[in-house]
Amino acid sequence: MAIEHNKVVTLNFTLRDDEGNILDSTETGGLFSYITGKNMILPKLEEAVNNMIIGTRKQLKFEAKDGYGAYNEDAVQVVGKENFPEDFILEAGMEYMASNPEGVQMPFIITNVEEETVTIDFNHPLAGKNLNFDIELVDVRDATPEELAHGHVHGPDGHHHH
Repeated sequence: MAIEHNKVVTLNFTLRDDEGNILDSTETGGLFSYITGKNMILPKLEEAVNNMIIGTRKQLKFEAKDGYGAYNEDAVQVVGKENFPEDFILEAGMEYMASNPEGVQMPFIITNVEEETVTIDFNHPLAGKNLNFDIELVDVRDATPEELAHGHVHGPDGHHHH
């Protein structure tokens, strides 16, 4: 039976690339929980989890198009250093957030810093990568009215951070 919307789903997972490198895992940070039907995880992943039974494991492989999409060269830009506040740390690997003219938040990563310019990449860090999940469905429960109102899962005893 499929898991309905507005449920809190809790998973153990390990995410690997095609070479077997671990990209993310609950082994280091604890269980992962999300509210179903709220676009909080990849749609294909949620679809697969929705048909699982608590306590079962599943291995899933998603092509890049079903994950974070193809890598888009047009999302890489070279901009002048004058476009950044003086207190910005301009080093390759630093992640920041920009706002487009409509106010939409757009995360980017600095990939290169030259004397006068900075190369920034608006692609998701996992864009262009196939994703290999090893997941275990740990728990499913009703989301509380407070969790639904806030749009995220709260920790044990209702404690959470905003």
